[in-house]
Amino acid sequence: MSRMNVFRVLVGAWLTALLFSARAVAAEADQQPAPPPDQQAVAAAEQPADPPADEKGPPLPFQTIEGYGGGAITPFAYLVNPGKEECPWGKPAGALSFVDARQKDLAAITVSETLFARVELSYGADRLGLGTFPADVAKYAPPLSIEEDSVWLHNFNIRTLLVKENDCFFGFQAPAITAGIQVKYNSDIAHINTELPGILPSLGYHRDYGADFTLTMTKTFPKLLLDRPVVVSGGVRMSEAADIGFLGFGDTYHATFEGNVSWLPLDKLLLAYEFRQKTGPYGTLPNGAGGYLVGPESDWHAFDLALIPNKHSTIVAGWAIFGYLADAKANNSWFFQYKYEY
Repeated sequence: MSRMNVFRVLVGAWLTALLFSARAVAAEADQQPAPPPDQQAVAAAEQPADPPADEKGPPLPFQTIEGYGGGAITPFAYLVNPGKEECPWGKPAGALSFVDARQKDLAAITVSETLFARVELSYGADRLGLGTFPADVAKYAPPLSIEEDSVWLHNFNIRTLLVKENDCFFGFQAPAITAGIQVKYNSDIAHINTELPGILPSLGYHRDYGADFTLTMTKTFPKLLLDRPVVVSGGVRMSEAADIGFLGFGDTYHATFEGNVSWLPLDKLLLAYEFRQKTGPYGTLPNGAGGYLVGPESDWHAFDLALIPNKHSTIVAGWAIFGYLADAKANNSWFFQYKYEY
């Protein structure tokens, strides 16, 4: 079986599992027997005025462009739409994201499912429009050329909640701690490598797939700023990806820091800053005219504004600094996301 066929089977199995989980939740709800009328009346009379403690909270975190729970570019230790611990199947969530990265653009489709409120499964399909890169290759490296005007990066993610927030350790209330693995596959970079013989390997390109390993801590301080909640996250990532995998993968892992700070000045409004350190596995490729065909990787910065119109939806807009993406800088980028939780 070819690599592409294997990949299609994996994607199909992943999405089938998510669809099955959604159907299982719906079937479980349909199978719950209704109490007799007299019991219904008693239950209604005894219902407290305040919402129950286990009622669904706000639809946070939203989903990164790679699919797992977090901001736009960095993770939270909180899992997406976890549900109750006693229920094996949570309810699914999904998001559509778009990034205007100046000379390039990014569209992402992401879905997630959390099991037993402890294990988050997610998938993200990211299409990066290459923008000026094909034209720059033809201009600065003739007679070479590439046919692709975009690359697809597929992210298969699993994260597990190791420590629940506020668990007590030696009198200290711990942050939430989550460990994750992101398996990534770039379905186009291998073909681009054949069109540019010897160039990508000379920079450090090794293969079209890889895996990131993350450890993330998150803590909420309920009344830290103007008597409103502040959420702080920080973590470490081990990765061999070039520009998170859009340019392929090297063969050496690097450890980087990533984190974010969020503030909710209102119940339906969140403001956040995100930082993602980048240490690329590749060297640079100057274009001979004072620029680059493949430039140095830069740390990523993002500023988010999220509206929370109801218990199921978030609408996110933001501004980002990405530095070089291959041949051109992607600073002053804008991004948008709509996320929905069932």
